[in-house]
Amino acid sequence: MIEIRKIQTTNGHRIDLCLKSEEHRIIDAQNLMLFPALIDPHVHFRTPGTEHKETWETASLAALAGGVTTVFDMPNNTPSCITKERLEQKKALVQTQLERVNIPLRAYFYLGADASHLQEIPKVADQIIGLKIYMGSSTGDLLMNDPAACEEAFRLAAKYDLMVAVHAEDEELMIERQQKYGKETNPKFHSLIRDSEVAAKAVKFAIDLAERHGTRLYLVHVSTEKELDLIRKAKAKRLPVYAEASPHHLFLDEEAYTEMGTKALVNPPLRSKQDVKALWEAVQDETIDTIGTDHAPHTLEEKMRPFGKAPSGFPSIELYFPLLLDAYHKQKISLEQIVSLTHTRPQEIFKIPINDDVVLVDLEKVKKVDNKQLHTKAKWSPYDGWSLKGWPRYTILAGRLFDLESL
Repeated sequence: MIEIRKIQTTNGHRIDLCLKSEEHRIIDAQNLMLFPALIDPHVHFRTPGTEHKETWETASLAALAGGVTTVFDMPNNTPSCITKERLEQKKALVQTQLERVNIPLRAYFYLGADASHLQEIPKVADQIIGLKIYMGSSTGDLLMNDPAACEEAFRLAAKYDLMVAVHAEDEELMIERQQKYGKETNPKFHSLIRDSEVAAKAVKFAIDLAERHGTRLYLVHVSTEKELDLIRKAKAKRLPVYAEASPHHLFLDEEAYTEMGTKALVNPPLRSKQDVKALWEAVQDETIDTIGTDHAPHTLEEKMRPFGKAPSGFPSIELYFPLLLDAYHKQKISLEQIVSLTHTRPQEIFKIPINDDVVLVDLEKVKKVDNKQLHTKAKWSPYDGWSLKGWPRYTILAGRLFDLESL
């Protein structure tokens, strides 16, 4: 039994809590606050194929450090997870890696939509958290820019009651802008090649398909005011459309290119201050349903390559919670909103089982982000040097207590 004594809840009460466990631990939690463990509905843990960037051994430690006990892993692996056979192979590899570190992380998996393998969808409908469609090219080779194939994927997803998660960037518009800016060497042009029109056109197409077929639609890493306007209209029509924001689009903007160079590359790209402001407003009015980190590690060496050769993506899962807690202290978000975005809504939207995983937080702790202390294999973050107030102290997963100061 794990006994948690005198812990404060987010609504201001103090309680004693007992959790079933093979361990017997007593925690004096007078200076801590209780949260449900976080769900990260958008991660890239790089198994199989690019384990030099990350493995589930390192990523699970990073997740625990960030108060995360449940993750939804994306299918753009090497090879891509687009068939039942590959899904089963991936799950077996993941289980082996988690067993090595003895961390029972709760893992769910997406199947990648591929025009040549749509027949695989019915075979795995009861084994996946959803179907992932890349309407624009990103890391990996999962690109679905054939409208007819996209429509068939939406139809099948509706038939088997699957969520469709969409990376919404229009490939045709990106190609046009690439031709215009392709010779530029400044990474800031990444945000022009993948501008707000690129995102909005793909979002509109996805919403139209969802409405036509009655498909549940989850729009990942929404980042622009134009997308948000379209999503609000869809929600007003009571369509089953849900929106995810990522920390980097909430906490960074285009000015990051000046300091970070190619390290600031991410898909979709960093946006204007106005888009960031619109995203926070969408958090407040609940247009944004969830926050997913889009944890997408690359090595620092890879990120330092010249523009055009450097990959896009940030490692961020272990800073997911501290960034939001710091935003709470800056009065940008409430504790109740954090719980909803990181736990309640993803659980409801994706219909996953309830568990008793919790995180104990030192809400007053101030600490600087230090790349050297990160658990991700990539060992870097766009938030290096940031001073954040509010850090997880203990994570309890499946009755196991993890002391985050000794991970």
